[in-house]
Amino acid sequence: MIELSGAGPAEFADRLDEVIDIYAAAMRPPVEQLPGRKAIMRGHAAYPAFRCLFAELYGRAVGFAYGFHGAPGQWWHDVVHRALADKAGGQVADAWLGDAFELAEIHVLPDYQGKGIGRTLLVELCRERRERSVVLSTHDQPTVARHLYRSMGFIDLLTQFVFPGGRELYAIAGAPLPLREPREP
Repeated sequence: MIELSGAGPAEFADRLDEVIDIYAAAMRPPVEQLPGRKAIMRGHAAYPAFRCLFAELYGRAVGFAYGFHGAPGQWWHDVVHRALADKAGGQVADAWLGDAFELAEIHVLPDYQGKGIGRTLLVELCRERRERSVVLSTHDQPTVARHLYRSMGFIDLLTQFVFPGGRELYAIAGAPLPLREPREP
């Protein structure tokens, strides 16, 4: 049976090797990107209202999710806010990002995907958040993750979005908090 356990910034930092292993298995990025991703994740733990959950089976983490309160001065927040303001206006950008929980990462080991673990992590991570919205970025493709987000009430704020210095296409999605009851696929 899957158990969820919370981790604050210090425990998250202590478990970064485990986090990176799950991330690498789920996302299969080029190996040379992993040290940079690890540094970014370490930095995220210092952001306000950081919260992480691990999904564990028999004491082994098989998934994790984390996020924090988004604020000006954070790279992702500033890049997305600027792009959304350019597309839809400053009021729309402020409405979505002015008081947002930024879901930075959510990953499950491939052998455990499709078993509701990602949905459980998402629901529990967002439970009792006091922000107005939850926002995230995901590959702009018809993936299982994208389907999950839509089933939870997320809408596309930006599509075909390329982060500065990147090449991959992303969708920026958001949902009001509290999350609505999940719809079955």
